[in-house]
Amino acid sequence: MANPHGSFIWYELLTSDPEAATRFYAGLLGWQESRFEVQPDYRILSREAEGIGGMMQAPQGVPPGWLGYIGVDDVDASVAAITADGGQVQMPARDVPCVGRIAMVTDPHGAPFYVMRGASDRESTSYAPDAVGHCAWNELGAGALEPAVEFYARHFGWSRGGLLPMGEMGGYQLMEQQGRAFGAIMPQQGGAPPMWRFYFRVPAIEAAAQQVKDGGGQILHGPAEVPGGDRIIIGLDPQGAVFALVGKAGAA
Repeated sequence: MANPHGSFIWYELLTSDPEAATRFYAGLLGWQESRFEVQPDYRILSREAEGIGGMMQAPQGVPPGWLGYIGVDDVDASVAAITADGGQVQMPARDVPCVGRIAMVTDPHGAPFYVMRGASDRESTSYAPDAVGHCAWNELGAGALEPAVEFYARHFGWSRGGLLPMGEMGGYQLMEQQGRAFGAIMPQQGGAPPMWRFYFRVPAIEAAAQQVKDGGGQILHGPAEVPGGDRIIIGLDPQGAVFALVGKAGAA
């Protein structure tokens, strides 16, 4: 695996309707869909031949949602350390042919994510903050801010960046890897369960917001300006999965 330990290397959508979700995100982010030969019901989502993530039917009783994969040097060692530190195993470690070794876990407050050791030496570009159609920001709505910051720093080598005050909502703690901010941790709002949220880059945020509505999705927040001059929206896709977009101001 070429990416450093602690890097986000893949994103995955669990959805109640893969066909409809494919159409929605293809129109919004320019993704192309192909089938994974080893598991034909797993859809690979790519932009200009670069893999961004995957999509699969959500298991019965599991709500639609996005999950992130964090690359690690040793999956089994990471799972053991995470569970010893209060996390839980959702899917035991297993080998996926031609892909690598993966496991699904939660942090101590219940936010789910995968850990993965990729089989390939090729670098993942799923997270590429300046590339349209790629993930540009990773944000955790945490059960408790300080314990979450300390947990992820311990297990993935992340360090603290700046802390942005958000008034009554608490602090927005930027997280860095190798000196560069790639995401943030904040207290979860509105009584929702702790979860990760991923911001995919679009060329123009107002145009994307209109596409969301035209495609049957909902806008939950935004467009709103964020530090650095970008604008964001947080939305709900037609199947009920929360997603987020980031881009420049503009309608085209």
